Amino acid sequence: MSKTKPEADPNILAKIAAMPEPFCTLGQRLHDIIVHSAPALLPSLWYGMPAYKKEGKTICFFRADKQYMTFGITQDANLSVEAGTAHQLIESAWYFSGLDDATEARLAAIVRKIAN
Repeated sequence: MSKTKPEADPNILAKIAAMPEPFCTLGQRLHDIIVHSAPALLPSLWYGMPAYKKEGKTICFFRADKQYMTFGITQDANLSVEAGTAHQLIESAWYFSGLDDATEARLAAIVRKIAN
């Protein structure tokens, strides 16, 4: 018996398209970064926000705030304290207002890490 991958929620792209600019453009690019960086994550809606699940659990999400895009991760992501730190804090959300090469690369690295 073959197990097929569940379908992505078709409403996620409509939710992104409904965001005001510049968030619509940022959201579409962020969606592309996430699905390219971690193809195993399943796009869905979570509390009305674009989100990405692994094994039925939401791993990350994003939303448009007043002046920033917020990208966040949940407690179900692969979380760990950064090596070499003198604290026990774990990063869980980032704000940004644009996507340059460095920001895209950092977001892709975060997604790959939390999806494993």
